[in-house]
Amino acid sequence: MDYFKFYDIPLSFSPDQALVKKKFYVFSKQYHPDFFVNESEEKQQEILELSTLNNKAFQTLSNPDKLLPYVLTLKDVLIDGEKYNLPQDFLMDMMDVNEAIMELEFEQDVTKLLEARKNADQIETNLNSELGLLTVDFENLNDDLAREILLKIKDIWYRKKYLLRIRESIDKFATR
Repeated sequence: MDYFKFYDIPLSFSPDQALVKKKFYVFSKQYHPDFFVNESEEKQQEILELSTLNNKAFQTLSNPDKLLPYVLTLKDVLIDGEKYNLPQDFLMDMMDVNEAIMELEFEQDVTKLLEARKNADQIETNLNSELGLLTVDFENLNDDLAREILLKIKDIWYRKKYLLRIRESIDKFATR
């Protein structure tokens, strides 16, 4: 089930968090399994499913890292198991960062480590800035423009995933 429909809120990359929390608490009380112990097995199972749905909806809608891919999936832009090709210019930028990380394997240099982290931070800042601009007022766009924006958001999501792997490599060297 669509979590936005379940909570009866508009589809958005930035749903009203106070409303999300309010819906969560209302449904938590309404669908709490302890209130249905004297009901039939079928009713108890139904309530358990609704309680689980409520928890999953809240976890997704209140976490930007889960919300973004969820919306992209709802809009049929992000497909599970999809092979996505990142743009060549991004991969070239990442190659420079990867080379700096590989050099750290042979020569532990705090300056180079800090430089790699600084580069990753700057790339992430730029991606987040672009993402913020794309997701603003998304729900007010016409379908054609919305689709174009969704594809750009998808690209940023994949870039951020790639960057996360870079950060993990940097952190690995930082702990040595």
